[in-house]
Amino acid sequence: MKSYVTICLLILATPFFSQTSKVEPFLESIVSQFPNVRDIAISSDKNEVVFSAQSFMGDLSTLITVSKTNNEWSKPEVISFSGRYFDLEPYFSSDGLTLYFASNRPADTISNTTKDFDIWYATRKNVNDVWSSPKNLGAPINTEMDEFYPVVTDSKNIYFTLDNPNLKQKDDIYVSEFVNGVYQKPRQLSPSINSEGYEFNAFVARDESFIIYTCYNRSDGFGSGDLYISHKSENGDWMPSKNLGSIINTDKMEYCPFVDESSQMLYFTSKRNKTTSVIGKQLSAEELLDTFYSYENGLSRLYKVSLKLD
Repeated sequence: MKSYVTICLLILATPFFSQTSKVEPFLESIVSQFPNVRDIAISSDKNEVVFSAQSFMGDLSTLITVSKTNNEWSKPEVISFSGRYFDLEPYFSSDGLTLYFASNRPADTISNTTKDFDIWYATRKNVNDVWSSPKNLGAPINTEMDEFYPVVTDSKNIYFTLDNPNLKQKDDIYVSEFVNGVYQKPRQLSPSINSEGYEFNAFVARDESFIIYTCYNRSDGFGSGDLYISHKSENGDWMPSKNLGSIINTDKMEYCPFVDESSQMLYFTSKRNKTTSVIGKQLSAEELLDTFYSYENGLSRLYKVSLKLD
């Protein structure tokens, strides 16, 4: 039965990739400096990347920035407003002058007490300017519940993940529409996207033509979290989502998608693991450390793959 499902998934995934599509590490030398790296945001000019660097146990999370000059990436630095609270899941506005992210930081500068996770944003006057102090996005998007993984489209609609304990569902994808200059009460996306299980970490195209997000332990999945895609129909409804297949998804967690739409490149986080419990030969201490710290070692790492969106 499993082989039949796998074959079906490969058929479904074929339209999304070319025959030469291959998953490759992204920013390997930089990412390898940190225990866990996830949540990538890339500026429209492709010269700036922000990601979340986390501790081994995931109990500490900080936003890291790198920039590219003459095709060389800079040394990673903690972004100016991060490094104190649990910050993660950055997203650039199209002009690169606003950075959205999720954080449990206090609601004001007076208190040192962390709160639930909200969506925050920082701004700058130009791409060479320093970031402002972050501001809480406020109601109706932020509530007493946890809001995560913001994505802002060309229409200024905001998509995000919310876990509402009052509902039967687990994590779901929501949208707050921007109407006449005001954000509306967030609503869940349709059952084509959400289910009674976990749906989270959604990337939405700037024109809202497609969505890629993580679904956890679905019956047609490869195990753990898989990336799925859905397109909008002509009448504006989301089509039933499809598993992106075995080129991307493994029996480990795949999550935190980001698409550079101009190059049709999909970036994502994966905990894929090539280490094994049985080694063919006795390893030296140096060889053992090389194995422990190899890129695909079960910790969160960044990857990229060419994606066919046409």
